[in-house]
Amino acid sequence: MTLRRKPLTAATLVIIILKVFSGHSLTCHPTEYEIRGGCCPRCPAGYRVRRDCTEFTSISCLPCINGTYMNHPTGLKQCFTCGNCDAGSGLQIKTSCTSTSNTVCQPLEGFYCMDSTEDGCVKALKHTSCQPGQYIRQKGTALRDTKCTDCSDGTFSDGTFTSCQPHTQCESPKLQLIKPGTDSADAECGEQSSNVIGWITLFFLLFSIPLLVYFIDKKNFNRCRSSQFS
Repeated sequence: MTLRRKPLTAATLVIIILKVFSGHSLTCHPTEYEIRGGCCPRCPAGYRVRRDCTEFTSISCLPCINGTYMNHPTGLKQCFTCGNCDAGSGLQIKTSCTSTSNTVCQPLEGFYCMDSTEDGCVKALKHTSCQPGQYIRQKGTALRDTKCTDCSDGTFSDGTFTSCQPHTQCESPKLQLIKPGTDSADAECGEQSSNVIGWITLFFLLFSIPLLVYFIDKKNFNRCRSSQFS
């Protein structure tokens, strides 16, 4: 299409004179762009202007090359550069760039978006890891971070549980508490110690004490007897 100039009617001439003196240029149709005081049709989405139209020649357009795009009709001579989903920013490609649309990025697995635009996510951060003594109250998604909450008394979590677990109670007659539970670890139970050693100790005491008393008394008796004859 060649350069389109508006008919110079008396009314149009007056408008032009007023706009020139007021510092304003002619207004082109939304499907056109202004060039050298005239209006050229825009190149379609996916294309850029190679050469502007003139009064004698039509506009010339070129398709956007790989790595560039134009998402709307344009009068620009350069296509936009496609965006890059940088893994260092916690991003991966959701939709690849085309001649008419920019790259759309999304968070990597285990990340959530903290800065987004109409073209997708711009920057993502890794989900918070709950600490030992906390449980995962709300699991992280691509749009929000993980939420953690502290365990209450008598319960525990290593930081990966979705709820705190109650401490094991060593209630069996054969079990005894070896290590009390904490907010990050369960209680430890073990078998009760054998009573054999206790019985042996009791047996030893029952027989050794009378024997010891006997020897002590015998020693005192002999001592007294020796003193009588001296």
